[in-house]
Order: sequence, then structure tokens, then C-alpha cells
Amino acid sequence: MLLTRYGFREWFIITAIAAVLLFVAGYFELYWLAIAAFVVWLALASFFRDPLFRKPATDNACDLVSPADGLVSAIIEVPQHPATDGMPATIVRIYLSVFDVHINRAPCACTVEALDHTAGKYLDVRIEESAAVNEHMLMRCKTTTSGIAFGVKQIAGKVARVIVNPQKQGNTLARGERYGMIKFGSTTELIFPTNAVESIAVTKGQRVKGGVTVLLRMRA
Repeated sequence: MLLTRYGFREWFIITAIAAVLLFVAGYFELYWLAIAAFVVWLALASFFRDPLFRKPATDNACDLVSPADGLVSAIIEVPQHPATDGMPATIVRIYLSVFDVHINRAPCACTVEALDHTAGKYLDVRIEESAAVNEHMLMRCKTTTSGIAFGVKQIAGKVARVIVNPQKQGNTLARGERYGMIKFGSTTELIFPTNAVESIAVTKGQRVKGGVTVLLRMRA
């Protein structure tokens, strides 16, 4: 288990603060302060954990894995979506709590076509409206194998207000590769053309693991 590079600034700050508190606690023999500082540091540092050795639970190139750890909060179809060039789309929405790993991963081998950032509200992500009106980053991609246009969307929430996505147009990503994170949890969506979906492998309420759990299979 490592700490993600996307959180260097935050965990450096909390480590410095914890070190000062531990020094004060040791100097004045305030052992309760030392314990409290360590517990808070551990909790905050865990937000930026980055599990190693994750491998997709499939060898089929047509399988798309989860872009995030969390709970499948919705599986819906919409008549059109920018990520699918205005075509009907199937959306698998994943809710990330503050206890989940916050790293986002590519669902399949793909090329980044564009990044669309939209300012918005910071509603609680458990409110359905939040997926449409909250600040978000839509990364539009094309699959490496067949050039299908799809997207992954990082959505900010009431607590999570920092979306990190350093990708640029033309970047290539392997299935399961890290591409960014949402700091302190929120929502991530996989958006795929409905006519290119062969089957959906998850159900609402199911827990998924980023880069591992298969969400759907695209048509060969």
C-alpha cells in the first residue's frame, strides 16, 4: 500500500502538523494528544492510499472494469450524452464514501480525446440531482480496439471538492491504469454507448473495486 502522488501536498501538510503536535505532546507529556494526533493523521492519510498489484478480473479485452472503488448507486440509460457523441448511453454510477480508495482508473485500453470541466454546485452526492448539477470533469475517450467513443466522469460532492485529472488529449491509458482521483470521495460514472453494450455485469447496490471489477462487456 502506497500513498498516491496526487495527494503529496495534503499528506505532507498533515504529517507536518502531526509532527508538531507529537512534539508538543511529548514535551508536556500529553499522551492523549499524541494518540489523538496519530489517529487523525492515520485517518487523513488513508484518504490518499493507493493499493498496489491490482489486476482486472478478466482477460477479455471487451470487458470494462470499474473506474473507482465504491458502491454502484445507479445504472441508467439516457437518450444522448456528450461522451458518446450524442448517441444513447448507458451510465454506471459509483458512489465513493470517505472510506473508499479515491484513485480513478481507466476502464479499458483507450485514448484520451478531451477533458471537459464544468463548474457547478456541491450537493450531497447521495441526491440524484447532484450527478447533473455538481462540478464535474468528463474525460472523453475512444477504445483502443474499436474506436468506440465513451467517457468517465468525476463528480465533486459536498465534502469532495477537488477533482484531479492530469491527463491530456492524445494520452493513452491501459485498462486499470490510474488517471486521477477525487479527493475525499464523491461519484464516478462510466458512460458507454448503449448500442455497443453486450451485457452489464453489476447490479445497483453492489460494491466494486477500481481496476478489478467488471462493469460491462462491449460488443466484439
